[in-house]
Amino acid sequence: MKTAHSPIEIGKVIQNAVVFDFKNRSANPMNSDSLPQTILRLFDRLHQKHINYALVGGIALLTYIEGRNTQDLNLIMAVSSLEKLPEIKIVNRDLYFVHGKFEGLQIDILLTENPLFEKVRQKYTTTRHFLERDLPTATVEGLILLKLYALPSLYRQGSFSRVGIYENDIATLLNDYPVAIKDLLKELSRHLSDSDMVEVQNIVAEIQQRIKRFQNSSTQNE
Repeated sequence: MKTAHSPIEIGKVIQNAVVFDFKNRSANPMNSDSLPQTILRLFDRLHQKHINYALVGGIALLTYIEGRNTQDLNLIMAVSSLEKLPEIKIVNRDLYFVHGKFEGLQIDILLTENPLFEKVRQKYTTTRHFLERDLPTATVEGLILLKLYALPSLYRQGSFSRVGIYENDIATLLNDYPVAIKDLLKELSRHLSDSDMVEVQNIVAEIQQRIKRFQNSSTQNE
């Protein structure tokens, strides 16, 4: 199992991702120097208004694995909670997803109207320590569920780069942590079509074979 590492500073992670992304040089992004304070204000608002939420996405992943890069925050919350936060300006929205901004900070919100998102928030969330404060954060199992759930749609969209990132995240989590993957697949079967579940099972089988090859190679080289 992966050993714990030092708590991360969310503001610094996002600030570095924005500064070192060459695409932002011509996109006129928000002042990166203000990002750490902006993030503190956002979590203060969530706390003051007693919002039930879970931190997911790249920042949550960084508490379990290293090397992830992200310029935004990903949260699970209910529509009713979002309505209590007029400070979050909605950029676009569909059935289960909202893309918004808080003082220029990008926020992607997964709505609990999706039963799986609500399940992750309720059952697959724990408290993780960040330098800013302790935050409700998806567990390893919760992150794997969300990524596996998204993969069939990403394949249909032809989003090759995101598919690669998601599959690598899943592979790293499965390699580093003891996960009851059969239980997670059973949970997913309640939320995906039969055809999507077949695809997810094939993806998991391929990832497990990759992990096995890696572990066998590592053992032989010892």
